[in-house]
Amino acid sequence: MTQVFEIKQGFFSLGGKFAIKDTSGIPQYHVEGSFLQIPKEFLMTDRSGKVVSRITKKFLALLPQFSVELADGTHFQIVKELTFFKARYRIDNLNLTVQGDFWDMNFDLYQGSQLIARISQEWLQLTSTYHVEVYDEAFNDLVISLVIAIDCVKADQAAAASSASH
Repeated sequence: MTQVFEIKQGFFSLGGKFAIKDTSGIPQYHVEGSFLQIPKEFLMTDRSGKVVSRITKKFLALLPQFSVELADGTHFQIVKELTFFKARYRIDNLNLTVQGDFWDMNFDLYQGSQLIARISQEWLQLTSTYHVEVYDEAFNDLVISLVIAIDCVKADQAAAASSASH
């Protein structure tokens, strides 16, 4: 059964706290980031408050790296690769194929030839909204965690670029 989620995140949320809602506006997940903690960490919980994933920024890494650990033990990393022209990232240990542009948040996830999820991004006023369609509910936690982790990498990159320009 297909499930559709909307992830709206404001730019000025210091702790990185936000809800992930279904199309009816009902919160299905909550994400809360650590504030002034090293390493930076985000916990994602389901509606009952059970932790479904932990997203952690690798401390003292030369390039941005985030690791994601799901409650079922699945673990993967998002790593920025050193390139001269365009930002390039890789996802290690995911065992899914990404087709499209995950940096611009417009991509599909496949397991073999089966479409698992479609992710797209919209910009509305001061918030970024991710539209996430998951076609196999067994992948809900993984897909939502992946979207949050990619957004963490993008936010970290934007903060680094901003501080470097001042």
